[in-house]
Amino acid sequence: MTEYAEIIYDIDGAVATITMNRPDKLNALTSLTQAEIRHALDASERNTDVIGTVLTGAGRGFCSGVDMNDLGDMSAAGKRIGKSFDGLAADPGNPDRDPNYLSSPTYFLGLRKPLIAAINGACAGLGFSYATFCDMRFMDQGARIVSSFSPRGLIAEHGTSWMLPRLVGPSNALDIFWSSRRIEADEAHRMGWANRVTETGQCAVAAREYLQSIAGTAAPMSLMMMKRQVYKHLNRELGESMNESTVWMDQSLARGDFKEGVASFVEKRPAKFSPIQVED
Repeated sequence: MTEYAEIIYDIDGAVATITMNRPDKLNALTSLTQAEIRHALDASERNTDVIGTVLTGAGRGFCSGVDMNDLGDMSAAGKRIGKSFDGLAADPGNPDRDPNYLSSPTYFLGLRKPLIAAINGACAGLGFSYATFCDMRFMDQGARIVSSFSPRGLIAEHGTSWMLPRLVGPSNALDIFWSSRRIEADEAHRMGWANRVTETGQCAVAAREYLQSIAGTAAPMSLMMMKRQVYKHLNRELGESMNESTVWMDQSLARGDFKEGVASFVEKRPAKFSPIQVED
């Protein structure tokens, strides 16, 4: 397993956990942190034992956004600055090579496996964008979110102008963007941004338990195909979505997972589904 400098990557049974590990900086994202997260997600995609991944932060914060040194470099340059790191190139997910899922953090939507953000504290800026593009968000009672874009003279960055209104509606999205106010966990849950609110310190535990529970009941291929359906069909007409779903349904009926799902139900035993195989 790869040794990382700014994240911790751990696998427990069917669940992988990526912990952003710069607690003294509230896990602010450097270019290296982002590259390590992408590399670790690629490892999860390729590990047939892993059903899904939890993304969380070390210490008292989830992620405070982009590291100030990187922000200073971008401010001085007047543009985004891309960096690459030897040994960390990865192309996680995106089985269709869909051009919508190439950027960061929009590539989260192209992952084959579930990705849950466990927000254990402050979640701001790019950290807020990362969590927004995860499939689900579990939030500690004491955690809070802040968009942080308008006070820096920025726009709604990193694709959040597309994703956030789909989670909370246009008016709530504009409130989050315009005011850049701190939004506590209970309000984030009422808006629809947070899927679960847990006791302090329990969000990552709850996220792992959720993934472990579906690992015992759901076919990995079914999880992947449902994720593809949800994100690909967000902007399509109903008829086109229905037609594609019918094609994919016929394919699922021909797979061994369907036979195993029926047999396990009839025989009253746990199902033994096939893992997802990722080819280079």
